[in-house]
Amino acid sequence: MEENGELIRMSRYLATIKTDAPIELDLKSLEVVEPDNEKLEKLFEELEFKTFAKRILKKDKQEPKKQNLQLDLFSDFPTEGQAESEFSSFETIKSIAHDYKLVDNEEEMKKLCDYFLTKEILSLDTETTSVEAINAKLVGLSFSVKENEAFYVPVPQDEAEARKIVEIFRPAYENEKILKIGQNLKYDYEVLMNYGVEIKGKMFDTMIAHYVIQPELHHNMDYLAEIYLNYQTIHIEELIGPKGKGQKNMSDLDPKDVYEYAAEDADVTLKLKNKLEAELRKYGAEELFYNIEMPLMPVLAEMEMNGVLIDTKSLAETSTVLTKRMEEVEREIYELAGGEFNIASPRQVGEVLFDKLKIVEKAKKTKKGQYVTNEEVLQSLKGKHKIVGAILEHRGLKKLLGTYIDALPKLINSRTGHIHTSFNQATTATGRLSSSDPNLQNIPVRGEEGKEIRKAFIPEPGCLFFSADYSQIELRVMAHLSGDENMIEAFREGHDIHAATAAKIYKEEMENVTRDQRTKAKRANFGIIYGITIFGLADRLEISREEARQLIDGYFETFPKVKEYMEKAKEEARSKGYVETLFHRRRYLADINSANGTVRGFAERNAINAPIQGTAADIIKVAMVRIHRRFKSENIRSKMILQVHDELNFSVYPDEKEKVERIVLEEMQNAFPMEVPLVADCGWGNNWLEAH
Repeated sequence: MEENGELIRMSRYLATIKTDAPIELDLKSLEVVEPDNEKLEKLFEELEFKTFAKRILKKDKQEPKKQNLQLDLFSDFPTEGQAESEFSSFETIKSIAHDYKLVDNEEEMKKLCDYFLTKEILSLDTETTSVEAINAKLVGLSFSVKENEAFYVPVPQDEAEARKIVEIFRPAYENEKILKIGQNLKYDYEVLMNYGVEIKGKMFDTMIAHYVIQPELHHNMDYLAEIYLNYQTIHIEELIGPKGKGQKNMSDLDPKDVYEYAAEDADVTLKLKNKLEAELRKYGAEELFYNIEMPLMPVLAEMEMNGVLIDTKSLAETSTVLTKRMEEVEREIYELAGGEFNIASPRQVGEVLFDKLKIVEKAKKTKKGQYVTNEEVLQSLKGKHKIVGAILEHRGLKKLLGTYIDALPKLINSRTGHIHTSFNQATTATGRLSSSDPNLQNIPVRGEEGKEIRKAFIPEPGCLFFSADYSQIELRVMAHLSGDENMIEAFREGHDIHAATAAKIYKEEMENVTRDQRTKAKRANFGIIYGITIFGLADRLEISREEARQLIDGYFETFPKVKEYMEKAKEEARSKGYVETLFHRRRYLADINSANGTVRGFAERNAINAPIQGTAADIIKVAMVRIHRRFKSENIRSKMILQVHDELNFSVYPDEKEKVERIVLEEMQNAFPMEVPLVADCGWGNNWLEAH
């Protein structure tokens, strides 16, 4: 409060309503009257208010008839095998723009399901009470099998009644001959799993289809509908709260008020699928989509629903230890600073380091004149004063406690007793999966504190924790892509690649390579495939630029075809505008020909790394799909529970131990044939730390 007094006073001034503004009140002009639609249409067109035009003027869409379907409208439902043309009764209430129907009679629902069973495709959507599938309750089911025709089935909040309705549509959901279409289909898959129904058969997710075509763009329905259909969707959520009719959640809405909006989602999804199919062919992404991404979706859904167990007692003990350590570091910082200050305040940290202790003469400042004290700056100053290392340790402990140790127990689902992360399939441009709510892929690996967190991840009661991860997969992919004989030989001979690299660079026998030389070679191995510069390597290894230059030169002398690959990747990106993985996943690089050297350099580094990192990501996806299939076909009860980049984790029943290890290693190591062998290391334990 003391530090920001002036800002607070300014904020108060800005938030104060001016009551002395020169305004004349004309109550007559405030009367609500019918709008002048002609003027309003011109205004909406000028301002491009397409949603207002659609909602208020009903532009491009006739007012649909809001009525419940009576049984006689379904009297012409075809039986199994009858032609689609026989299903003509719906035409009687079809509007010019579309034919969306509310189906709220059990007999009509059964006939509707029979109708779906005569089709080869089914576009589906679920309306629910929560964005978190694990906690979501159904409000309604939407379906479409033909463009401009869709159905909405309201689902009551009574659990037994809801399950009864879902059960009616089980034959359609679980029919393996029908292609299921959805937008973010994994969510619907999980919601229906809560009701004991499994979506089966071939699937088409419009979100994922667009992701493999244009990975760096948005993939939500609003965006896709606008760019592919020139259409703006209106969401049911807009009817909730102050802008709507005052309802607090989806279940409060009258189905008669929402069925059009819900049915529209299924219809729009079907239309998008019809557009995106052609796009997949155009971009050569069909194999990637149908053989990797779509089969992976149900695997991820089951992993999310399985969740992972946390040892809360272990975390509580760790919290006590680390909190005590943080307090000790805090006292050490105050002693080194000669007084107390707010360690969490970047401004006060800067004043202590640069004004009071004067650890450097010219410290970097922001445009507002405040000292920069971010982690990068402090890491570069660690050798200048003992207090810098202490501040970094304090920040690390605080983040560890706040982000994981004290936070994870609060994220345990009260119903399942597990933590359920979300594996995001359409987020990263390289093809890697990401994890959120919480992010379990970002748990620190190095350091004793990070180990304590992994120790808290445990298998199901009576089970063992099994972990398997690829050994240096990105370097192996680099060896395959570059075709470098020296690198291929090192991997084929089973050598320690970093020691082998060091031996060649420093011209030593492998047994004479020092630990320091191996460390430098390891940093070079991983740094160079990320396009690291001489300056970057020097900074990372804390060596002179000259030594870094010699190290990089020695690396390319040792692996000449790696250098050739890097130049070829950049050249290909310049000519095509994109690079590809071995599975034809594209990464577009709009800045590859930029006149700005810094911007262009970033794109060039991506051109080198994207095919490597993307191929590695694709390989583990293939392995996950195959492992999942083997588990199903061989009736394995053990479960895959976590994926962390190159690592897979399982909760395994002891009597399946040997079988699970054999299946996992077989599928991981044979996921894709390369010039060098894929190697997976594995381990067992009572928790993640012991197993990895």
